[in-house]
Amino acid sequence: MPGCTLVMDSSASPLLLGLEKEGKLYTARRKGIKQEKLLFPALHVLFTKAHAQLQDVSRIFIIRGPGRFTGIRIALTFASMMQFLNKSEVYSATLFEVIYEQVFHSRRFKTWQKAHPAGAIAVVLHAFREEYFLQIFDDKNAGPQWLSRQELVAQLAAYKNPLFVAGTDKDFLPLDGLLENAYTLADYKDCRVRPQTLVKLCQEPRWKQNALEPLYLKPARFELVEPK
Repeated sequence: MPGCTLVMDSSASPLLLGLEKEGKLYTARRKGIKQEKLLFPALHVLFTKAHAQLQDVSRIFIIRGPGRFTGIRIALTFASMMQFLNKSEVYSATLFEVIYEQVFHSRRFKTWQKAHPAGAIAVVLHAFREEYFLQIFDDKNAGPQWLSRQELVAQLAAYKNPLFVAGTDKDFLPLDGLLENAYTLADYKDCRVRPQTLVKLCQEPRWKQNALEPLYLKPARFELVEPK
């Protein structure tokens, strides 16, 4: 019998878990930033629903950043443990890449792309206070950036080609208020991680590369002021 696929996003609240077994997907979400306390009780509920055990997991997919340092470390540590003890295959992607994949295959983007063939997808994520993460997916293949709100708005405005913008603002709200209708925005439902997407990405070998390499973008000093 084929093994199960476990997917996990512990980079921020809520903790998101999914378990695919024999073509059926079971999910669990837990609000709160202390994923170290939430993870194993949530896994117990998830595996009970699926009538499965950790030993059944042959593949695991995690989000490797950006996000809360502790949350990212939890996913990396758990995946490492599963790889060592269970011989599970580990896959991962950044939050930018997952949102890009969801948006790229959306009907809204496909319609926009026909009218803007030279355009690109920009993923914007709230980082801390008035600061944001940005990654533009184009042929330049540049990595993500950490910017102030003013720098973000200026950089988007300076981009030469049309932009289709995806992502979330503070408290995971839509980007409407931040960008003031200056761009075509992705559907909000495509800007939050879906466990179905992570299960699908497990079918692509490219996501096994550097799977246990974290993406930390926030300065370490900010870890000290996160709410308890």
